[in-house]
Amino acid sequence: MKRFVDSVDRSQGLLLPDRLEDFVHDYNPVRVVDAFVEALDLSGLGFEAANRVAGGRPAYLPAALLKIYIYGYLNRIQSSRRLEREAQRNLELIWLTGRLAPDFKTIADFRKDNGSAITAVCGRFVSLCRNMKVFSHAIVAIDGSKLKAVNSRDRNFTVGKIKGRRQQLENSVARYLAEMDRADRDPSLLPEGRVPQLKDKLAKLHMQMEKLDAIEKQLQATPDRQISLTDPDARSMATSGRGTGVVGYNVQAAVDAEHHLIVAHDVVNDGHDRAQLSRMATKAREALGTERMTALADRGYFNAPEILACEETGVIPLVPKPLTSNSKAEGRFDKRDFVYDEAADEYECPAGERAIHRFTAEEKGLTLRKYWSSACPRCPMRGQCTTASYRRITRWEHEHVLERMQLLLDARPQAAVVRKQTVEYVFGTLKSWLGTTTLLTKTLPRVRTEISLAVLAYNMKRMIKIMGTEGMVLAIAA
Repeated sequence: MKRFVDSVDRSQGLLLPDRLEDFVHDYNPVRVVDAFVEALDLSGLGFEAANRVAGGRPAYLPAALLKIYIYGYLNRIQSSRRLEREAQRNLELIWLTGRLAPDFKTIADFRKDNGSAITAVCGRFVSLCRNMKVFSHAIVAIDGSKLKAVNSRDRNFTVGKIKGRRQQLENSVARYLAEMDRADRDPSLLPEGRVPQLKDKLAKLHMQMEKLDAIEKQLQATPDRQISLTDPDARSMATSGRGTGVVGYNVQAAVDAEHHLIVAHDVVNDGHDRAQLSRMATKAREALGTERMTALADRGYFNAPEILACEETGVIPLVPKPLTSNSKAEGRFDKRDFVYDEAADEYECPAGERAIHRFTAEEKGLTLRKYWSSACPRCPMRGQCTTASYRRITRWEHEHVLERMQLLLDARPQAAVVRKQTVEYVFGTLKSWLGTTTLLTKTLPRVRTEISLAVLAYNMKRMIKIMGTEGMVLAIAA
């Protein structure tokens, strides 16, 4: 046929290149993977088989297995069984490993047995980026995202879930017993064979209730009153959608605002972010190698002690304060309408009265000072201020830290936009790479290893996009 590209005859003999090197061009990203892994001191990083003693069957080089995994996460191939097939047929992977083709168990065991070393490799790549002077602005955005674990929602139990499940079982038992009562009164009301089926269902329901009783006893011994049967470290977490949730892990990331590189990451099984700010900010500052850094985060990270801890370690946090009071929504004054006089240690209310310090109390580990004015009962504006006899104002002993942060936020109205454009793009990319099944491993240490591989692949692809393949290879060699 004319005007079509002709295919090659399958029976035609071909003279393929004699060298593996000829299959991979100079701009192929696998050359960056090869150069980076070859430059690592795998023994110093803690890989188990790097110094394997003589005897027994020879082991695969940790460098080859690490290259397989990095290549796999770069190309959305996370499964060890799929990587086994790719190592046998994929020319890029054949070049990368020098025609080594380990089986899936060897590949999976490498990830399982070298978790901390793989996490250290991810940190080494961030150090490489820092040496390349990529991080110049010292501004990071911090956020967390829930990733689905191997554990299904039906195999996760809390006190509320057990109560709801038991109620469902009791309703089913009552329904089946009612059917059997009808059969006792008039056997013709039920089809033949229905009664044995009902008895079988009742027996299964009683077994399920016994299992629930056993799980409830285990639940009382757990610190957070939660049990996951498939993955013991997975936890039920609320998500942004109303009435939705996921059984999984909370992945934390600190992302460079200039090039969108992940400079620090971690995986926790806390369902909220309130206790993560200072720890993630400190990790990011150490990764950047700077004494001062600005950290952008959303309202979910607002926690007064965490913000204070950031300031004490050289991090400038910019976290919006959530509006938890109903006063403004109900048409009354809120705390922002009261002006604090630091010299006199008192507040001026909207009516011009002085709210003076009355006493100091300890609440939830915080030292709080209480203020109110004696003029409240006879104030003509009391209806706009409070429903009680006195409007009490609470001030934390380090409230000036929060006030200073709010002034910085007011001076940078684009901070929220920068945070959103920086870190949410990264999580969207990672979730797209990991696919709908998301995590493949169980327990917190192994999930951390899996996320470290994904972060390493993401950072490597970003740097190849920024510097090019040849630029990266030269930088690694230097």
